[in-house]
Formats: sequence, structure tokens, C-alpha cells
Amino acid sequence: MEWVEATGTTVDIAVEAALSELNLESVGQAQVEVIQEPKSGFLGVGGRPAIVKVSRKPRQRNRRGRRGAKSEGGGGRQQKPRESRQGNRNTKQDQSSGKAKRPSSPAKKQNNGSPKEQRAMDKSETAPPTQDKPESSIEDQATVAEEFLAGLLAAFGLEGDVQTRIDEDVLYLDVIGEQTEALVGPKGATMYSVLELTRTTVQRRTFGAPRMRIDIAGYGARRREALTIYTGKLAEQVIASGGEMMLEPMNAADRKVVHDAAAAIEGVRTYSEGEEPRRAVVIAAIGSNDAD
Repeated sequence: MEWVEATGTTVDIAVEAALSELNLESVGQAQVEVIQEPKSGFLGVGGRPAIVKVSRKPRQRNRRGRRGAKSEGGGGRQQKPRESRQGNRNTKQDQSSGKAKRPSSPAKKQNNGSPKEQRAMDKSETAPPTQDKPESSIEDQATVAEEFLAGLLAAFGLEGDVQTRIDEDVLYLDVIGEQTEALVGPKGATMYSVLELTRTTVQRRTFGAPRMRIDIAGYGARRREALTIYTGKLAEQVIASGGEMMLEPMNAADRKVVHDAAAAIEGVRTYSEGEEPRRAVVIAAIGSNDAD
């Protein structure tokens, strides 16, 4: 076998696999051609492995020419390296003068102050003048968020549309399209990661970000509806038993849906317990022992 193709998460891993298949000990014994660079993708979507083609290096034979053989055997005439006349002439002139020439040193920068003062002076000279960060409107921030999400869909090769709306200083982002479900993830984990990336992008490009809500492929609306129904059923059980019930850990957005749904039901109250990411909502009947 003279060459093989191998894949791996990185180029090095793919090369090691190919060397093992060719029974080679090191990369120096092989010729490596990278066919495809690896790509990690985003949140597990759109990644690709590295592909390399590795072949054995041809063995090189040492051949000596006739001149080399004569010089080693002593039959050839050995020539002494010639010294340039210019070099000899310069050497004689230096010896006759009796003084070695020294390169001229650049003029030293005059520094009358202390090192700490000098560093402060250098910074003041090189640092650009500070400017106040411009304030951006929520409409400009909505434009930045829409452009980022549209670019994200294009990068993944997903067909979809991005719509924005502003309601009571809250920026709502709706990503519509069947293929966009790939950005939802289990229990909306990927969707909320996309929201954090969008918020970070808006903060960096506009020096601030409003309150933001995101919904991808209608998942957010379906999730809110399901949680509202689920909260109503649990509230009925809590009112009948007179105790309290803890739900599974949820993110902040889902907890808010539960709190809002329970607030519309008489006879129950809600509070949260635990630390992120294991923070959960407790539904308790009014009159049961309070817990903070």
C-alpha cells in the first residue's frame, strides 16, 4: 500500500491514523496532503472532519560524483579558498591605523524625568484620545440583531426569515422556517445559546443591549402554551392537597412563564429555589409554610 486517505477531528489525528495504516513510524517518512480542513461548526451543527492523503516517501540513494570520489581519495587537487583582495586591503588598513572602527551609536533620547514619569509621557503620546461611546436606539439594536441572525442562518445553509418587533422596550426576535428547527435543541437549549450570542453581538456593536426574547420555528410559543397548561394542572393538585410541589429545574425564561401562569390562579403562590442551572419553581398553596 503506497498511500491512504484518512479522516479525523483534526489534521494531526487523521495523519496519525494514516501513518498507523501504512506502518510508518514518523511523519518524516511520509508525504502529507491535506484534502479538507476540519470545521467544528456551531453547537454541533455544520461541522466537518479533516481529510488527509498520506503516501510513503520514495527512498533516496546516495550517489557520489567522480569529482567527489577523487577528492576523497586524494587524487584530486585541493584548492584553497580565495580571499577577496578587498577584504585583505581593508584588514591591512585597520592594522596600520591601530584603531578598531566602531559603529556609530544612535543619539540617546534625553530623559530628565523618572522612569515612571517617562512611561506616563509615552502613553499619553501614543494613546488615542478617548471618546464617549455613542448611544444607540433600540431600533438600531434591532437591525444589528436581525443582521446577525440572518448571517447565522446563511452560515448554516438554513432557509428562514428573521422578524423583529419592539413592545414596551423589549426586543422580540422571531426566526421563521421549517429548517430553523435545527437551532432549537433539546428543551430549547440551542435556541437560548443563540439568544446569548445575539445579545453579545448587539452589546459589542452598539455598546448596550435591551431586554430580548427569541422564538425559533415557533418553539417558544409552543413551550409557553405547554408550560401554562402544565402549571394549571399542578396548581389544582396543590390546592386539593394543601401542600406544595417543586417542578424540574428550568431556565429563567421558562420559570417566568410558570410564575406568570400561577399568578393568574387563585389559591396558589410560587417561588424559586436552588442555584443556576438547577434553579426550580415551587408551587405552594396559600397558607402553607412560607419558604424564601
